[in-house]
Amino acid sequence: MTAAALRAVLFDLDGTLIDSAPDLGAAADRMRLDRGLASLPLSAYRPMAGAGARGMLGVAFGLLPESPEFMDMREEFFRNYEARMLHGTQVFDGVPELIAALRERRLAWGVVTNKARRFTEPLTQAIELFATAGAIVSGDTTPHSKPHPAPLLEAARQLGVPPSACIYVGDDERDIVAGRAAGMRTVAAMYGYLGAQADTTLWEADAVVDSPLALLQWLGPA
Repeated sequence: MTAAALRAVLFDLDGTLIDSAPDLGAAADRMRLDRGLASLPLSAYRPMAGAGARGMLGVAFGLLPESPEFMDMREEFFRNYEARMLHGTQVFDGVPELIAALRERRLAWGVVTNKARRFTEPLTQAIELFATAGAIVSGDTTPHSKPHPAPLLEAARQLGVPPSACIYVGDDERDIVAGRAAGMRTVAAMYGYLGAQADTTLWEADAVVDSPLALLQWLGPA
């Protein structure tokens, strides 16, 4: 994609723009402590933070989505997370500068996350960075979540640009699958959560970056 053809850059949220692992991990760890179990370090939770409740409950309790108690445990996790989701969450270093540079290039930008609107809206409204986002699509904005392309196509629609003029950046294989299915070029954020034992060479992303600002180097001159 030439610089002239690019009109918008879309991003995953957790693990790509913001580091929410401290609050996600703490929400699950609170559940362990409430049950008299020992606390786990953040390092145990961080790799799976991108998988949300499924990942955090898997780390904390070895719980699978098909487990009979999963739904009740998930709602308890959600309540814990909702109560503290702005305590330790921060924008990754370099992200504000990246967004400023994209805006200088007159590129639209937006967010496509599998996080439910219940959490996405208060988070993005509380963090100044997101005031300039042209689209924020949550996991329940469309009938499907990633890896289905529908959320990415909705973001492109909100921005008023064709999907082929967009790049999607994310730290999970589902992001790359969704981006490719939507007809967008894809970038794997290697600084994100990635998932346990992820082999990013199998994702078939168009590019990989090891920091937010490395995306500008890949994009080339404005």
